[in-house]
Amino acid sequence: MTAALALNRVACVRGGRTLFSGLDVRLEGGQLLRVAGANGAGKTSLLRLMCGLLAPSEGEVLWRGQPLAAQRETWGRELVYLGHAAALKDDLSPLDNLQTACTLGGQDVARADALQALADAGLRGFERSTARRLSQGQRRRCGLARLVLARSAPLWVLDEPFNALDSAATAWLEGLVRGQLRRGGAVVLTSHQGVALDDAVHQVLTL
Repeated sequence: MTAALALNRVACVRGGRTLFSGLDVRLEGGQLLRVAGANGAGKTSLLRLMCGLLAPSEGEVLWRGQPLAAQRETWGRELVYLGHAAALKDDLSPLDNLQTACTLGGQDVARADALQALADAGLRGFERSTARRLSQGQRRRCGLARLVLARSAPLWVLDEPFNALDSAATAWLEGLVRGQLRRGGAVVLTSHQGVALDDAVHQVLTL
C-alpha cells in the first residue's frame, strides 16, 4: 500500500550545518506523527520539507507516491500547514484573517462558517476586533480555527500547536485532531513533550 506521505533518505542542511540525514518516514491516513527534539534540532525545517516549502538537500518527499513538485496545483488544497507563530495581520480582524488564510489555501469559506469556526475556537465577541488586541492565546486560537474549516484536507501539519493554549483550548484542539484521524486524515505536529493524543495510532520521531 502506498504511504500517503513518504520521506525517502531525506537530508536537510541549513547554514552549512546538517540538521538530519538519511531520514525515512511513512505516514498513512488515520495516523499521527509527533516530531520531538530540542530547539534547533530541525523540527520546523522538517515540517517545511513535508509541505514542499523547503527542498531536501538529499532524498525526496512523496505524497501518494508522487514527488511534491509534480503536483503543486493540487497539493495546496490537500494540505493545511500552521506555523509556530500565528500568521495574523494585526490591522485585520480575526474574521478577515481567517477568511484570507482559507482563500490563500485555495478554500472558499462562507462568512457564516468562518464566524462559527471562531466561536468554536472561543473567540465569540472578538470576531471583528483588530488582531493586535488579542492575547497570545487568542492569536493562537484564531490561527487554529482554520482546522475547523479544513475537515476535507487529508493532511494537517502543525508546528507547536499547543503553545500558549489554556486547558480548555488544549482539549478543543485535541478533539479537532482526533476528529481528523477518525476521518482518515493524517496529522504531523511538533511537541517538546508527550501530548494527550499519544493513545491514538501514532509515531514519534525524535530529531
